[in-house]
Amino acid sequence: MPNLQEVFNRIRETKKTQKEIRTHYKDILTSSNEYHEITEKLRGYKLRKKQMEEEAKAELGNEFAKLEALKKDVELDGELLADLAISAMVKGETVMVTDAENNEYEPVFTVKFKKTRVENKKT
Repeated sequence: MPNLQEVFNRIRETKKTQKEIRTHYKDILTSSNEYHEITEKLRGYKLRKKQMEEEAKAELGNEFAKLEALKKDVELDGELLADLAISAMVKGETVMVTDAENNEYEPVFTVKFKKTRVENKKT
């Protein structure tokens, strides 16, 4: 079984290869005149779409502000739910919730790595 560092290094190499292929792909697209024309049309449509969305928000007024507040509440409650689940698991308790239709949900945890120290490369 590979160790943690080997897998981490393999992921970094794969991401580097992906980046190189994406760069080549974008280079090919940017060299096409038709691609530029379509992109400009798309920008116009996006601008018009944004204008229509802003008009709808203005029409809703306070309701849209309430929607934004509710969105923030859900985000904060999600963080609280995660904290409570982790605390319960650390205590050895079973962690499960059910919805109105009696569907059961159990937590799914993930591990991510964040760069904590940067080494200066000497060239």
